[in-house]
Amino acid sequence: MEPYVLAVDQGTSSTKSLLLDAFGNVVARASVSLSQTHPGPGLVEQDALAILASVREAVTDCLKGIDPRVVAGVALSTQRESVVLWDAQTGTPVAPLVSWQDQRGTEHAERLRRAGMSGEIRRRTGLPLDPMFSALKMAALLDRHDPSRTRSGTGALRLGTVDAFLLHALTGNLVTEIGNASRTQLLNLATGDWDDDLLNLFGIPRAALSEIVASNGPFGGLRALAPLADGTPVLAVMGDSHAALFSHAGWRAGIVKATYGSGSSVMTVADSPTPADHVCSTIAWSTDRTTFAHEANIRSTGRTITWLAELLRTSPDELVALAAGSDAGGVTLVPAFGGIGAPWWDSQAVPVLAGFDLGTGRDQLARAALESVAYQVGDVLAALPGLHQVVADGGLSRSDALMQLQADVNDITVARTAHHDLSAAGAAQLAGLGLGLWTTAELERRADTQLQAFTPSWHKEARHTAVERWHRRLTAARDLGAREMQRTT
Repeated sequence: MEPYVLAVDQGTSSTKSLLLDAFGNVVARASVSLSQTHPGPGLVEQDALAILASVREAVTDCLKGIDPRVVAGVALSTQRESVVLWDAQTGTPVAPLVSWQDQRGTEHAERLRRAGMSGEIRRRTGLPLDPMFSALKMAALLDRHDPSRTRSGTGALRLGTVDAFLLHALTGNLVTEIGNASRTQLLNLATGDWDDDLLNLFGIPRAALSEIVASNGPFGGLRALAPLADGTPVLAVMGDSHAALFSHAGWRAGIVKATYGSGSSVMTVADSPTPADHVCSTIAWSTDRTTFAHEANIRSTGRTITWLAELLRTSPDELVALAAGSDAGGVTLVPAFGGIGAPWWDSQAVPVLAGFDLGTGRDQLARAALESVAYQVGDVLAALPGLHQVVADGGLSRSDALMQLQADVNDITVARTAHHDLSAAGAAQLAGLGLGLWTTAELERRADTQLQAFTPSWHKEARHTAVERWHRRLTAARDLGAREMQRTT
């Protein structure tokens, strides 16, 4: 039979499954929506068992009417930094998944910062000390459910990112992919292994963590993932943003990938793990050699749109359409929900809505929300070295208005891909390379022929005025947050 690759993309808001043929064409797809809960200020959780069920449902739906024997292997891309605590023997989660958006580690991070640990943590991991990363979430889960570290210290309780949880559930193996592991703030970039000093610092027993393996495994074979046969191999695992970069053939220097999802990831390959100013250093993927990347993470882009849509009792699509034909009228929204991410990394910043009056309506608010996405990504693009080409993907990249805004804000051409399931496709492409279905040269040609360009149209003065106003109000959001922190402490 002609070999096919089944890709599963487990994201924050949905789990998608794509079946790709030997030419890289998507021949079937399915999607299952997921929800989040917000049990308290700054807390964001998901049901880990519902995530596992969504994987099973997406795979079943994708393969309806298709002989599962055509699937030569499975590729997995996952949301990153989110953490699951589960029982090693039963595989049952002990607590809800703690989302990458969750801020429960803020006070712990502040204690470590006051103790002067920020620089050393960043030097070893490439990541700034911030509650977005997994280590602080892991510490909080253990403090709540295993404060003595008795069960986690023996491996009876397991901690991991979503890839580790799913791989254990679907294969029985306790492994985690190195790119995902590099987002935990527990992996030493220089050694590619868990760092014992950091494990001690955060209070995470090594026995609770999974073994780190390359992006092409070995991961083992599947079990009980109908309708696939037991033993069907998992050939590739990647973090969702890493997989999207791979799908853009982003191993080429100077290509910067901007993903417009619930949050946004802006990533480009790097020569070494040396930290760069204002952005993270991370492992993009590892096969026969390790590929490093610089990445900036923005907490709230698409999530800002869904929040405002819910507030205005409309849909995100309708809100984006409303914004496309509107003018913000001087209104600025700084969506510092749980702080502001790269390049500022200020967890104390608070949301700010400025420039509104009694005449402000839905149109202006919608436009201000859309503009907040372009300005946040714009700040990151301005901080990245060696920028040659910006390639955009993710749900919000479908907005022509947003793509044009991004080109205008940064005075650079933005190229949007014609395909939007890039995380699943990127993981599948890595798996297909291992199967010999295509070459890297073929993947480069595909990536370059699937782009639509948006060129800048603003005059220099208009750009300067708009960006200066954004920075002025961003500064206000940070100053207000700092004053509030001083008042409460």
